[in-house]
Amino acid sequence: MYTQSLDTDPLANDPKEVSDKRELELKKRISEGYVVEPRDDMPERYRKTLIRQMSQHAHSEVVGMLPEGNWILRAPTLKRKSILLAKVQDEAGHGLYLYSATETLGVSRDALYEDLLQGRAKYSSIFNYPTLNWADVGVIGWLVDGAAIMNQIPLTQCSYGPYARAMVRICKEESFHQRQGFDLLNEMMQGTQKQKDMVQDAVDRWWWPALMMFGPEDSDSIHSEESKAWGIKKKTNDELRQTFIDVTVPQAETLGVTLPDPQLKWNETREHYDFGKIDWNEFWRVVSGSGPCNKDRIGVKKKAWEEGAWVREAAMAHAMKSKGR
Repeated sequence: MYTQSLDTDPLANDPKEVSDKRELELKKRISEGYVVEPRDDMPERYRKTLIRQMSQHAHSEVVGMLPEGNWILRAPTLKRKSILLAKVQDEAGHGLYLYSATETLGVSRDALYEDLLQGRAKYSSIFNYPTLNWADVGVIGWLVDGAAIMNQIPLTQCSYGPYARAMVRICKEESFHQRQGFDLLNEMMQGTQKQKDMVQDAVDRWWWPALMMFGPEDSDSIHSEESKAWGIKKKTNDELRQTFIDVTVPQAETLGVTLPDPQLKWNETREHYDFGKIDWNEFWRVVSGSGPCNKDRIGVKKKAWEEGAWVREAAMAHAMKSKGR
């Protein structure tokens, strides 16, 4: 457990030199296995990097409720409805864990949420795509949650304690979500030709956005290497993406669906699957706010925030009254 303060020279005159020394010392300690806790001394760049990544993660969880929540009232059976309700509830809980963990860095939840509503903070680009048929719900569970797990399991070993601990439960629940999605698709693939066509259509639409979830290529990423240096991330975007592809291709074969990439092929030399070029123009277009559902997603969250104002005010009034007793 990392509980020591960072030593600096009190006589140093150059603030940048002091800052650089503190950063290097923390990186060294992290590389040796230290875990940083909220009350520990930490460089401002480390703190800001954590806030950016953790808040983006939290925003992704709460915005990620919307594509699937759209299907709760249209689920084909009571069983599927109850599963979907439980899953959406889980995502809300994940957002709560992550907002709470981010608050340990001295930033308020209201400020984090305001950044989301005003477009100053990002969330995963995948949630700016529409869910057009019931199979989309299964594909989100299989591919989107599958990619999320690949991203998140290394975070259980993150250098910041509250983030790492929150991820333990989140990863367990996401793993269950991925299995639910695969089960839904497997059931549909045993059904009619129309159901099989729905699954293939959903896979065709979600495959490439799922690969984009890992972020830009390492050569174009401005955050990946820094996060890795701080011990926040353990693997680069490209490493995680390759692992996801290697794991998912056999699953697609088991389902009986075709992944929409004619260049997807096992490479005996590399012992990995080769895959086609990702449309990064599409990725940056969606990230910048021009995706199919960007405006709708933020619009829904703004509406919920405004209409829920009276609940927050009532809760605050009750808390203040209770505190005064």
